[in-house]
Amino acid sequence: MGTRANYRKKDGSRLSASEYRKRRKREIYFHISLVVLIPILLISSIIVVIHKVKHKNEAPVHPVEVENSTEEISIIDTVIEDVEIEEENPYLTKSTDSESFFEGYDFQIDSETVGITSEEVYSTYGLLVNLDTGKVIASKEGNVTINPASMTKILTLLVAVEHLDDIDNTFTMTQEIGDYVFKNDCSQVGFVVGEEVPVKDLLYGTILPSGADAAMCLAEYIAGSQEAFVDMMNEKLDELGLSDTAHFTNCIGVYDKDHYCTLLDMAMILKAAEENDLCHEILNARTYLTTPTAEHPEGLQISNWFLRRIEDKDTHGDVVGAKTGFVNESGCCGASYEISNDGTHYICVTADAWSSWRCIYDQVDIYSTFCT
Repeated sequence: MGTRANYRKKDGSRLSASEYRKRRKREIYFHISLVVLIPILLISSIIVVIHKVKHKNEAPVHPVEVENSTEEISIIDTVIEDVEIEEENPYLTKSTDSESFFEGYDFQIDSETVGITSEEVYSTYGLLVNLDTGKVIASKEGNVTINPASMTKILTLLVAVEHLDDIDNTFTMTQEIGDYVFKNDCSQVGFVVGEEVPVKDLLYGTILPSGADAAMCLAEYIAGSQEAFVDMMNEKLDELGLSDTAHFTNCIGVYDKDHYCTLLDMAMILKAAEENDLCHEILNARTYLTTPTAEHPEGLQISNWFLRRIEDKDTHGDVVGAKTGFVNESGCCGASYEISNDGTHYICVTADAWSSWRCIYDQVDIYSTFCT
């Protein structure tokens, strides 16, 4: 009671018991609040100091102001030049067969080359090459210059594929191409003027039925004209090391005295084509159905008759790629690719047979005689 007596009102009168308890309660709450708030204030102060110190250390260094000058803000544009990333051309993929082929395109007839002397080989010219060793196994005037006729289209196919951008694009058959094919009495797929033909069909059409219409369309699609495309073909011959003995003036094999190569050259051209995966696929196709168009709603069924006619003959292996040709000046000719029974890869080229069937039988005899 003595302590309570010290609590008085402003007028000096003493507090009642209830008034004393209320005042005492407020004092207790006040002291408790101080006990809680003081640590909180201390911690907050420490955090603020740390933040200021850190911010000061990270603050950018401002340029020193020069007296009587106006500060300018310079915006520096960082220019990143576009870098062209060359995309891999999917049409240059190597065929699996070529993994065993010898490097390069230099076949040589030497003292180990056997002469083709069989009376069953009526073609004036003949050649058999082992692709795995690079050796000319047998020859019959294999280094004599001939007109390659439609065997030319093997190089047409190869050059087109190597410069292809999109196999699904289309090309519209033109009147000029139709007139050229008709004028030169060329074999053809059967595309008509105004028909939009997929490039893929042009590739198959060039080889299977030896379509001059398809080959001409390819040439104009790739290079803009047959003349420009032929320049590309001769550049390819030079690249292969054949330009001393081979030169082409057209993409389909029409006779021209300046259009020529040897059987050795044609074997190397076929080797280069068989090394390309897409060319290998096309040269190996026995039949193909072209894409339906307004002009041919059911498509056109085309065939490689050389492959279909030789497949049941005993060649001591399987002939899996071929292209034939014919002009009066070089007779019936053909270049074919075989995988023999023991897995060896060969190319056979013949020229100047009196019929397409004779060309086939001549190659059957060469394969069966020299392959195992």
